[in-house]
Amino acid sequence: MTGTPTVSHVVTRNPATGEVLATYAAHDSAGVEQALEETYAAAQVWREVPLEDRLALLRGVGKLLTERRETYAALITAEMGKPITEALGEIDKCAWNCEIVADLAPEWLADHEVVSAASRSWLSYEPLGVVFAVMPWNFPFWQVLRFACAALSAGNAALLKHSPDVTGAALAMEQLFADAGAPKGLFRSLVVAAEDVAAVSRRVVEDPRIAAITLTGSERAGSSLAAIAGAAIKKSVLELGGSDPFVVLADADVPAAAATAVRARFNNAGQSCVCAKRFIVHQDIAEEFVRRFVEGVAQLRVGDPTDAATTIGPMARADLRMSILRQIEASVAQGARLVAGGHAIDALDDDGLDNDGGCFVEPTVLDEVRPGMTAFVEETFGPVAAIARARDDEHAVELANATTFGLGASVWGESAHALAVGRRIRSGALFVNTMVASDPRLPFGGIGRSGYGRELSAEGVREFTNVRTMVVA
Repeated sequence: MTGTPTVSHVVTRNPATGEVLATYAAHDSAGVEQALEETYAAAQVWREVPLEDRLALLRGVGKLLTERRETYAALITAEMGKPITEALGEIDKCAWNCEIVADLAPEWLADHEVVSAASRSWLSYEPLGVVFAVMPWNFPFWQVLRFACAALSAGNAALLKHSPDVTGAALAMEQLFADAGAPKGLFRSLVVAAEDVAAVSRRVVEDPRIAAITLTGSERAGSSLAAIAGAAIKKSVLELGGSDPFVVLADADVPAAAATAVRARFNNAGQSCVCAKRFIVHQDIAEEFVRRFVEGVAQLRVGDPTDAATTIGPMARADLRMSILRQIEASVAQGARLVAGGHAIDALDDDGLDNDGGCFVEPTVLDEVRPGMTAFVEETFGPVAAIARARDDEHAVELANATTFGLGASVWGESAHALAVGRRIRSGALFVNTMVASDPRLPFGGIGRSGYGRELSAEGVREFTNVRTMVVA
């Protein structure tokens, strides 16, 4: 049968040490079918549940997230290596999102009156059914909760196919919703081995019980799933890669820009689609910016992600480390200047760890990066910053737009000046004199190869609804 799993188990590993964390039985064909049956049945019931009761579930989920924050954060750190302080912040943000959606969804989902020739006309936001979500490993809880809160508040059910690397988190979230009082089948997690993801995902998307698809991940995964969804004529939302520009103009506050740039690039060891990737700096202040930036990078502490003092943990997998090292090597060969880092770290003996199996990379800074170089063209999903120097504003805009991606952009300078320059840069979000970040009250998403559709806010909740036109003569 198409979509029948061929591998029976999923193994998770600690990327800081290489040790095996757990082994999980993958869902076979019957297990996938059961999940489809349960979520479809739950969707038929949940759509009729009053909005206030649906939102009460989200408040319950948020309360449990807060109560269990240390447990869930430790799971994130163990499975994908996020430093524990950042992992705690991720759980707190998930709880905040639950509260924001619970508070504001009544307004977001209320009937929207429209003036027309009819005696009354309005828009009604009605649930679609089961939303199938394919989510990545880099923010194991946040990526899931931001889609799930939107889908469930709108009256849909949710079926999750998480990254195999964070299977423990996927199952923990299924239990989280159940413990908060979710009806059977309302939120289900499929356990699928990496070798079977493509086949099982196709089977699920093509199933008539699935109404919509949302994916956060790579361009390749997004393109593949969107093609299947398109053939099945099903709504899809894609949040894909990014090569976000961080533009520093001649009139910028250089110390503030450089300090923020370190956080904007190296949060989560640089493993974020919305991290700043390309630092485009006006040549008049480039030397000062690079000096301050490198000084800030030198203060980062690579080490045991369970230690609260650690600011850079391991990359999530060995193959990801190999990929980022390849990008560094290729860029230097193409003429980029290596000014910090650039190498794998095979052991962290000074921190008392035996990390021969770990996936650590030194925080790396490349200067004099130009269009066409690997670090400029490709998404660098790891602790590598690429600095390009701009002659003037026109050149800065040209460099910022020299990418197929279009997720976020950060521009630094006198406010009116920076805003004017930023408006000329293609992106789904523009942040002036601050780093790009997601906020549950604001829509999040990109253009170009960064995907389409929006998550979070009213726009994100409405993505999973039938915007129905209602007219009374």
